[in-house]
This record gives sequence, C-alpha cells and structure tokens, in this order.
Amino acid sequence: MRLKLNDKQAIITDVAKVATGAISALIADYRGLTVAEMTELRAKARKAGIYLRVVRNTLARRAFENTSFSCLDEVLVGPVFLALSLDEPGAAARLVRDFAKDHENIKVKALALGGKLFTALQLNAIADLPSRDQAISMLMSVMLAPATKLVRTLAEPYAKLTRTFAALGEQKKAA
Repeated sequence: MRLKLNDKQAIITDVAKVATGAISALIADYRGLTVAEMTELRAKARKAGIYLRVVRNTLARRAFENTSFSCLDEVLVGPVFLALSLDEPGAAARLVRDFAKDHENIKVKALALGGKLFTALQLNAIADLPSRDQAISMLMSVMLAPATKLVRTLAEPYAKLTRTFAALGEQKKAA
C-alpha cells in the first residue's frame, strides 16, 4: 500500500517525537509472528510504557536522524519493528526477551542505549538493568549502610556493658 507524502511526514514526526524522549531503542525482526501474537506484544508494550511500531525502514532512518538512535541506521533492514523505551533503559529489552521465550520467531537485531549500538548478544545484559525504583532503592541502601554501621559501632560499648552486668546478675542469682 502506497503512503502519501503527508502520511509519511506524519509517521516521521510521530516517531521522531517519541525517539527524542526515549531512553533506549530495540529493533527486532518479526517475521513468522501471527497477527494475534503481534497484537499480544503490542498490548504488553502499552502496559509497560513502551512505544512499539512497525515502520518502513526509510521512514525510521529519517525519524532517527537527529536523535541518539541514528546509530541504528545500518541495522534497519528487512521487516522490523521498533520498540522505544520511554521510562526505563531496559524495559524494551526485557519485554522482547520475555516475549521471545514463548515465541521463537522474534529475532532481535540491535539495541541502542545512550547513542551506542549494542548487538542482540547483549540483550540479556540490557534487560537485566534495574528499573528506576530498583536503582533508587539500591542507591539508598548503599548510602544508608555507613550510617547504620556507625550507629551500631557507637552503641556497642553500651550494649557490651549491659550484657556484662546482665551476666553478672545471672551469676549472682545462680550462686
């Protein structure tokens, strides 16, 4: 089906608008997926806050021109879909990795994160990146550990003295 120039420009501006605000991008080959499977993937992507779209490669190249995803130009070959993660860097990779466990027809071609191109072999590493909430909680636990250790160290002499008096009291009761 031929697209008119206005339709092509609308697609380019839509994808470019999302790409400028996206954190990471994933390109995967979807050949062999049924319409129902693709619909299921799209529904899961919407729930996860991922922009998923099948776009012609030339239009995707033009949309990615002034973004950090221009490194994906050489990978845009054949029938592919774009998955742009809007909130978390590993969300799109996590979604496609989990979906590919049940549907072997999906073949990840490449990922882009921070203007760098990653191969499909690095999918698991990017998918295992912590979510924003997980990263904040890990940072807070690291920041809280020295303060907790200091408080325990300062309280230990008093606790030791209390345990010593308790042991003496037990000893006198037993005698």
